[in-house]
Amino acid sequence: MVRVRQAKPTEFEPATAILDAAVLETDPGLVRQRIDNDRMLVAVDDGRIVGSVVAQSIDQGVRIDAIAVRKRRQGQGIGTMLVETLLDHHERVVAEFDDRARPFYEALGFEIQAQQSGRYRGVRTT
Repeated sequence: MVRVRQAKPTEFEPATAILDAAVLETDPGLVRQRIDNDRMLVAVDDGRIVGSVVAQSIDQGVRIDAIAVRKRRQGQGIGTMLVETLLDHHERVVAEFDDRARPFYEALGFEIQAQQSGRYRGVRTT
């Protein structure tokens, strides 16, 4: 059974390996800082990390810096669980993403706005 919780400092490497496998550009120093400040969640199944989300505090909420789920575990609701856990603890969650992630954020009820850069910005409030 998958459960979501705060990442532990000792889980830095497996949690960032999932982000790296998704080819997300993440700064290891910032990821380490997010773990130390309780701004990284992991989805764990049978003791193994299967997903992670890195967030940053902003006014009235958090911004998702990166989110990823192990490739063979995608489509099982794990990413949704990670975002919903953020929503359980914050009034507002903001994300910036490309076109391939748009359906994910739309399904979660984010208000989507196109950006001039060709990326999208999504906001969801509780």
